[in-house]
Amino acid sequence: MTYQELVQKIVDLQNDGLELFNAGKSVLGKNLLGTHLGSYEGNQIVIQGCIHAREYITTLLMIEQVKYLHSQGLNVSGGIYFLFMTDPDGVEIVLDGINSAPCEITKQYLILGNNNSTNFSQYKANINQVDLNTNFDADWGQGTQNVFCPNSENFCGFYPESEREVQGLVNFTLKNRPLLTISYHSKGEVIYYGFQGESAENLERDRQIGTRLSEETGYQLILTENSTGGYKDWCIRKLQIPAYTIEVGRSELPHPIGIEYLPEIFEQNRYVPELALGLANEYASQIKSAKIVNINTKERKIKNDSYARSGFNGAKSFQNRRSTSWSSNHQK
Repeated sequence: MTYQELVQKIVDLQNDGLELFNAGKSVLGKNLLGTHLGSYEGNQIVIQGCIHAREYITTLLMIEQVKYLHSQGLNVSGGIYFLFMTDPDGVEIVLDGINSAPCEITKQYLILGNNNSTNFSQYKANINQVDLNTNFDADWGQGTQNVFCPNSENFCGFYPESEREVQGLVNFTLKNRPLLTISYHSKGEVIYYGFQGESAENLERDRQIGTRLSEETGYQLILTENSTGGYKDWCIRKLQIPAYTIEVGRSELPHPIGIEYLPEIFEQNRYVPELALGLANEYASQIKSAKIVNINTKERKIKNDSYARSGFNGAKSFQNRRSTSWSSNHQK
C-alpha cells in the first residue's frame, strides 16, 4: 500500500455520503482528515489514530468502523469525531520510503536519526523526528523512555506542543470539548487508562468505563505508569475527562501490522465507538469537562472554525444489533 492509496481510502468515504473536515495541518502541510457521525447536539467523543507513523493499521481500522456505523446508524445520542491520521508525514515515509522526503537535506536528517538506516518500516515520529505522542503538555519530558534529541522514536521535542500536528489536535479538542477520547495505537491488545495526579474519584470513574471497553474488546485493562506527554495524558490532565489508549493487534505481530490482520482487529473493535459514546452519556454527570486546568484559551489561536455539519440518526438499537454469535470473535 502507498500513502496515496491510504489517503484515498479516507477520501472515498465521501462516496458513501460522509463529509470530511480538516482538524489541522502537518509540518509538510498535509490535512489531518476527519469525519463526524451522529448529531452535533449533545455529548461528543473523539477517536484519533495513527499518531505513530508505523501504526497506520489504526487508520484502516477507523475507516472500517466509520463505514459500519454509517451503514447501521448510530442509535445513541450525541456524536463521534474520527481523526484518521495524526501523523501523515511520518506515514508517507513508512509507506513510500525515504525518497518521499521533500529534499536531500531532510533525507539526510531523517536517515541520521534512524540509526543511519534507509529502512523506515519501524519509524514512529513525524518529519521533524518528534514522537508526537510524547509532545503534549502533560508532564512533558518526564517519561522513562523519553529522549531529548531527534530520533525515529521517543524524542519528545524541544518543548511541549512544538509540533504542528499536536497543536492541531489540541486546538481541535479544545474547540469541540469531548467528554471522552480514544487513541488507537498498535500493538499488544491492551487498554491504558488513568494518569498520574488524577483524583481518586476520576480514576475510579475511568476504571469503570475502561472495564466496559475491556469486556467489549477482550483486551486487558492496564493503569498507565511511567509514561507522560501523550494525548490521553493531556486529555486527562487538562480536561479532566476519561481518555484511553487502545493498543490493537496481538503482541507477537511485527510492526507495521499487515492489512491481513485488519478483519480480526475490526471484529474486536467493531462496537467500541458506539459503546464509548454510550458510556460518555452514562457517566456525563461525573465528567467535569467544562473545567480546563492551566490553559488560557484566550492565548490560543483556535483554528478550523468551519467544520462540516450533518446529523445522522440510527434506527436500530445498539444492543439489538449485536448478534449472539459475535461474542466468540472476542476470545483471545
